[in-house]
Amino acid sequence: MPLFSVPWPAQGLYTNGEIKTVDDLAGLRFRAYNATLEEFAAAVNAAPVQVEAPDIPQAFATGQVQAMITSPSTGANSKAWDFLSHYSPIDAWLPKNIVVVNKRVFDKLSPETQSAVIEAAAAAETRGWDMSRAEAAEKTKVMADNGVAIVPPSDELTTGLQAIGATMLESWKANASESAMAILDAYQK
Repeated sequence: MPLFSVPWPAQGLYTNGEIKTVDDLAGLRFRAYNATLEEFAAAVNAAPVQVEAPDIPQAFATGQVQAMITSPSTGANSKAWDFLSHYSPIDAWLPKNIVVVNKRVFDKLSPETQSAVIEAAAAAETRGWDMSRAEAAEKTKVMADNGVAIVPPSDELTTGLQAIGATMLESWKANASESAMAILDAYQK
């Protein structure tokens, strides 16, 4: 049984030079650490390259990659200012951690203890969301303080990213199970 969910900071776009439209990503070697990012890179006509977080600085320094999507935390922790010039907070997605409890065990708790657990979970979720927003702001500031240009995404870039997202969602739906589709339908309502 899920108790609460807390996001990591939203994912942003890192490059050398400003990206004004998705067409500006064409031809770039793009860090792709999972199948979804490989699909995204292909959709923008970029070349996906598998690079793990610890290898980001070297991958940029050697030209192995020229662009990536990751959190401001990863950007600041990898000292992005040493190898790139621009960050756009595109809020591509919010990876989340979900805390769960065994429902059979939870159901055996007294009603008072169940209430206390649910109340503590709600407080932890609120605190976690606040901490994620604070982390994003703090790490974005660290990058700016070190010379990375923080560039809000243009309307054209946002529109292009949304179109790619819609296409990727349709592709996902084609292979989704009934239960997965039910979750998506409930989310979209």
